[in-house]
Amino acid sequence: MSDGVRCMWMRGGTSKGGFFLADDLPADTAARDALLLRVMGSPDPRQIDGMGGADPLTSKVAVVSKSDREGVDIDYLFLQVFVDQPIVTDAQNCGNMLAGVGPFAIERGLVAAKGDETRVAIFMVNTGQIAVATVQTPGGVPTYDGTARIDGVPGGAAPIPLEFRETAGSSCGALLPTGNAADMIDGVACTLIDNGMPCVVFKAADVGATGYEDRDTLDAATDLKAWIEAIRLKAGPLMNLGDVTEKSVPKMMLVAAPAHGGAVTVRSFIPHRAHATIGVLGAVSVATACLVPGSPAAEVASIPEGVRKTLSVEHPTGEMSCVLELDGQGQVATAALLRTARKLMDGTVFA
Repeated sequence: MSDGVRCMWMRGGTSKGGFFLADDLPADTAARDALLLRVMGSPDPRQIDGMGGADPLTSKVAVVSKSDREGVDIDYLFLQVFVDQPIVTDAQNCGNMLAGVGPFAIERGLVAAKGDETRVAIFMVNTGQIAVATVQTPGGVPTYDGTARIDGVPGGAAPIPLEFRETAGSSCGALLPTGNAADMIDGVACTLIDNGMPCVVFKAADVGATGYEDRDTLDAATDLKAWIEAIRLKAGPLMNLGDVTEKSVPKMMLVAAPAHGGAVTVRSFIPHRAHATIGVLGAVSVATACLVPGSPAAEVASIPEGVRKTLSVEHPTGEMSCVLELDGQGQVATAALLRTARKLMDGTVFA
């Protein structure tokens, strides 16, 4: 498209990517995906001929439109643009990019600001679930300045609390698609779980890791990664995801006892590269796994008392706190997290 496409580049949580209005992109899926591959510069490990940052965390797209659903303001479709493969997939959600959807919708006039704070109800098209983002809007416009801090992002920014509702089974049809707290796959006890993000959760020690490695060490561990991928390929059909060879889900979560006073330590693969932090909905799924009796995560986690539990999920560059509210049956009813976002560029991108 030689005339370019209107686009806003934003950081959402610990991710970064392009935010588009649905009407500004081709209606045909194949044409849209071809455009986005060109925009990001994929496939190329450096993404040198595009806007991508040579990392899955910076090769992401949010497609936003006004919603006609009752009680919902915005529809949000997340697209993961692979870095070194010509693949654009909607097989997962992204809770980090979600943090930018509310401000973007207000910036584009899809939602009117209401006082100093504006609640934006967002339908997550990928999973059919609803999240509510609270955006700081003093003077009727989004502000990105503030003192809220999240690990993995330098400095402070305006807080954007995200509340998730009824996310269990969003992609797999059930919180525990096999009905089991643990399934044995290649000799490893795994919890197959989906509370907003399909994840395979297992003890780091069971695959020969500690759970405290840094990202570079994990990425260089070829044999470990091959073992984890073999587990992932077998877990996919068990989770009702089919053949996941070319899919970005399920995510692989290696857990260990907390090292810094949190609830659990996690090292995640997304799915073939080690994550610098952990995805928002991945953290929710891992925190939920910690509350499943008999699960590998429950065996290593430190769980607070009460029906409202704040679980600090430790990751390579810090922690992410998940606030889980339990219902009368002891099941997770809602999950909330604190994220931030920042507008980086607004203009025209060319493909």
